[in-house]
Amino acid sequence: MNVALKLVMTFKTTAGNKVSLTVADPRSDVSEQDIKDAMEVIVNNNIFAPNGSELVEALEAKVVKTDTTDYDLVV
Repeated sequence: MNVALKLVMTFKTTAGNKVSLTVADPRSDVSEQDIKDAMEVIVNNNIFAPNGSELVEALEAKVVKTDTTDYDLVV
């Protein structure tokens, strides 16, 4: 079984769309404040402009845990 963690940060763009940025394997000690601060830096410094639309607001963030079970199907 493989366990994967990812941090998903969702933003609103100038076009009114939602855009998510994903960080694989976030630090285990990352705090809510760390995430808020990072999202604020991303918005305030126009670091990303997906499809030409700037990010204008941080909407949400979550850590997603995925358990994957691989099966050997060779007969």
